[in-house]
Amino acid sequence: MTRVGTILLAAGRGTRFGEQPKMLAEFGGRPLVRCAAEAALAARPRPVVAVLGAHADAVEAALVGLDLTRVRNEAYSEGLSSSLKAGLAALPPCDAVIVMLGDMPLIGAALIDRLTDAFESGGSTAAAVVPVHQGTRGNPVLLSLQVLAGELSSLRGDRGAGPLLAGRTDIVEIEAEPGITLDIDTPEALSAARNLA
Repeated sequence: MTRVGTILLAAGRGTRFGEQPKMLAEFGGRPLVRCAAEAALAARPRPVVAVLGAHADAVEAALVGLDLTRVRNEAYSEGLSSSLKAGLAALPPCDAVIVMLGDMPLIGAALIDRLTDAFESGGSTAAAVVPVHQGTRGNPVLLSLQVLAGELSSLRGDRGAGPLLAGRTDIVEIEAEPGITLDIDTPEALSAARNLA
């Protein structure tokens, strides 16, 4: 049986957002990071590993009571790749992993399960399953650890798996809602997300 886990990336500094820690900004009465975590936990993939870094204590407090594995990335200032690797190191053996961003509150469990279904029903030879809206790829993405493990371990800097997927022909794309392209980097983006919700 295929095993898929989830990594929730919530370690970034969010400097473009302003003084307030971005992951704690309110969306629908909950912190952004809790919205993402609850969506991950409502979907099938297990375990869910939350990677904390900047503002770790406050972000961890926002996740209290949730059935997550929490990992602290002390090297979070080195960028997104360090958090992804910290999350991968905390996963048990898996065939694939869903990589979620903690600042995307419009992502729901149904999309996570659709990515998983696409992988399990014939896409398991693919390097990744990615959501697409009007031709633009977004997040979260499912990464095959069987295909990409070596390349993921070599990632450096403030980059996720996007560069590894560019130009590959073994990517499965599934059509999704516009929320897949809207991460919250600024207060203006938060307002836009609230309008879409």
